[in-house]
Amino acid sequence: MSASSVNRRRILSLWLPRLPIDRIQRFFNSAGLGKTNDPSIVVIKDNNALVIHALDEAAERLGLHIGQPLANARAMCPDLKVFDADVVADAKTLSDIADWCDRFTPLVALDAPHGLFLDITGCAHLFGGEAALLQTLVRALARQGFAVSAAIAGTSVCARTLTRQASGTIVADGGEAAAIDRFPVSALGAGEAITTGLRRAGLKTIGDVASRSASEITARFGARFSTLLAHALGQGDAPINPRKPLPDYIVEKRFAEPIATDAMIAMTLSRLADTLIASMEKQGKGARRLEAAFFRTDGVVRAIMVETGRPVTRSAVIDRLFRERLDALADPLDPGFGFDMVRLSASRTEIVVQEQRDLDAHVHDNDELAALIDRIAARIGGRRVVVHLPQDTHIPECAVLAAPAQHHLAAAMQAEWPARAESEPPLRPLRLFDKPEPIKVPFATVPDGPPHQFTWRRALHAVVRVEGPERIAMEWWRQDGKQLTRDYFRIEDAEGLRFWIFRDGLYEGEVFDGDGEPASPGWYVHGLFA
Repeated sequence: MSASSVNRRRILSLWLPRLPIDRIQRFFNSAGLGKTNDPSIVVIKDNNALVIHALDEAAERLGLHIGQPLANARAMCPDLKVFDADVVADAKTLSDIADWCDRFTPLVALDAPHGLFLDITGCAHLFGGEAALLQTLVRALARQGFAVSAAIAGTSVCARTLTRQASGTIVADGGEAAAIDRFPVSALGAGEAITTGLRRAGLKTIGDVASRSASEITARFGARFSTLLAHALGQGDAPINPRKPLPDYIVEKRFAEPIATDAMIAMTLSRLADTLIASMEKQGKGARRLEAAFFRTDGVVRAIMVETGRPVTRSAVIDRLFRERLDALADPLDPGFGFDMVRLSASRTEIVVQEQRDLDAHVHDNDELAALIDRIAARIGGRRVVVHLPQDTHIPECAVLAAPAQHHLAAAMQAEWPARAESEPPLRPLRLFDKPEPIKVPFATVPDGPPHQFTWRRALHAVVRVEGPERIAMEWWRQDGKQLTRDYFRIEDAEGLRFWIFRDGLYEGEVFDGDGEPASPGWYVHGLFA
């Protein structure tokens, strides 16, 4: 076998022709309603008419077909059971099946609306060869209640064509043209207009089209169809688009007898973590994002992800993070009838930078802080553990940025905040509201004076001391024309409460009513001083 043959890709195409009706039937079975013997179809609206979108085997035996109007179908079968199409639910089911197919290869792509592509290059031997892999996959999906067609070829287009015409076919490398030459041109899926044009030209099979020169086909039907035909014949191929990026490192464990206990799951994760760390250590890498995937025997896949602030190089840390994550799950990990495969992958890794740790207490403190943040983030979510970073702006609500602590801890520790003047009161309150709250000001000293009293949260506050105004104009390069100049005041009321309020807009300069006449600007409280 030549080197080029060894390196050629091998694509397994899956097609679930009855996915919409199979999904509905699986729902009835899970609800304990049992399977009905009546012919069943799924309908969808097309050009203001209901047509058949999917049908079961019983309806197909009656002569019904996809695209047939519902009225005609009911005339042929009055006892027909009709369900409305749910495209979103069908897409979710296909995505779940794709997740399950990750057990065979991490390179799984969607072939909408009811198909999948699996790049099995170099991994078929793990399942006993391509024939054994295809049979294993088809039988497993059939047990889950899906009608499925599958084929393997060197290109995705050829494999897809075979699933529609000759399910179970495995085409050897270089045999794509001979495998599909007898099939009708409609099997290419090129569209109704091109298919009709080919038939009118007397080209009824793929072999008939392939016998014509490429320039002739391109001139008559376009470059896109010419490329599609070349790929179907095995003359080059466009790469598939996997749903998920390929992780940097993957380790997994398969079980002849499914596991279901927490102890076995924890032990499996621990052993996989040891293997993963050993693989990364050889290349001086540490993990920043880890994902554990649990494959149930009934096809359900559960994935759990944890992130770290620094590259992880110890399996004990991985154990601790996943233990925290599993304990905090709102939806506990349900093993059902057991997991027959557990996979641990590192989807993001970094080169580990060696630091002096024996004599530098500062490094130890940083490590402990990063580890604590990772544990809290694993339990409550990384977005809820934040650090605050100063921003170079004078707009109060934009002066501080809340960022995930796992990714910005180093920046937060090195950030420089404006120094406070000694023996001077703070210019900004410790607490700012997420959104300034409106207050009612009956009268104020115009044009730039403070209010004498105001009402906030239905309570009247009499102003006894005032500092200000501090005028803040909006940044002209960012504003959209709706942001007004603010005058901020530090206010103390008769009860000793201190507020930070502002007038939004200038009198007779920025605020106008619907008739274009000057209007009174609004007042807001933006924060409270301690």
